[in-house]
Amino acid sequence: MQNDNPWGGSGGGSNNNSGGRRPTGSSTPPNAPDLDELLRQAQARFKNQFPNQGNVIILIALIVLGLWLASGIYRVDPGEYAVIQRFGKHERTQVTEGLGYAFPSPIEKTTIVNVQEFRKLEIGFRDSSTGRRSGAKQKVTEESLMLTSDANIVDLDLVVFWNISNAEDFIFNIKDVEATIKKVAESAIREVVGQTKLQPIITKGRDRVAQRAQAIMQQNLDDYKSGVSIRQVLIQDATVHPEVLPAFEDVVAAIQDAETYQNEATIYANDIIPKARGEAIQKLQQAEAYKASQITKSEGDAKRFTEVYQAYLKGKDVTKERIYIETMEKVLKNAKKTIIDQEQGSSGVVPYLPLKQLKSSKGE
Repeated sequence: MQNDNPWGGSGGGSNNNSGGRRPTGSSTPPNAPDLDELLRQAQARFKNQFPNQGNVIILIALIVLGLWLASGIYRVDPGEYAVIQRFGKHERTQVTEGLGYAFPSPIEKTTIVNVQEFRKLEIGFRDSSTGRRSGAKQKVTEESLMLTSDANIVDLDLVVFWNISNAEDFIFNIKDVEATIKKVAESAIREVVGQTKLQPIITKGRDRVAQRAQAIMQQNLDDYKSGVSIRQVLIQDATVHPEVLPAFEDVVAAIQDAETYQNEATIYANDIIPKARGEAIQKLQQAEAYKASQITKSEGDAKRFTEVYQAYLKGKDVTKERIYIETMEKVLKNAKKTIIDQEQGSSGVVPYLPLKQLKSSKGE
């Protein structure tokens, strides 16, 4: 009768070499399984169920190979690039959308990157808004507090928007891109703030500060060949630190007073300067007119004198008498005069002339 005992023994639990010992000669406890015998039995059952085991193994191998080869199929959506590496080295980049194929790992590796997606980096705060709470944010003071050029402290929240401009550089040149962008952005904004006074940062000069910081960020990232493009830098909030707020308020008040005085001075200047210019033009015109009149008068006097002189040369006595008469006419024209009859004076009698009374009566 065939022994059906799976352990290969006689069933009586004897310790002879045929049943109670393993082929290695080491003793085993009673009823312990013989592994070699189990493997032989399993192999026999497999041969009975699959008589053509060679074909089955080939079929399984082909299925596994087909699945492995199929794993190399990938898809590129709009706005995405596929970067293929062969044994770690850049092989090619697919920039057109659609299906593509690369040898599966470990021969080739496919990395899909979105070059159109705008990614956001926050400095000085973290956006913790949820569906119900919009706009909630958590401050990160070790990032937001910065020193200005006039030794003030500003609390600044910055948002940086960036995207991938070169897929190969993005994958191969920088290990941790987001951490690198964050460090570059912090360094750039601190550099610009350190060169700028507080007042422009928190008022109308905020956009200029952001533009300067963006230019520095892009230059540094280009030097690293990071494959990253900084699309926009926004200063969402810039406030004075509470410790320097009183001093800043005094400065703001002084600036406002200065602007007020400057505006008043400008208004006064706009009023007085046109008047002064008008008066200057008027006086200049008067001077020009006086100059012209004097020149004309001088020319006329010279001409008249020349004519008189020419007449004098022709008739000296007549000219002398005419000049005498004209001169006396000018002298006596507005003078007070007393006329004496020549006939009375020629008789040898000196007439009595009460000059004082005459003057007083004429004055009345």
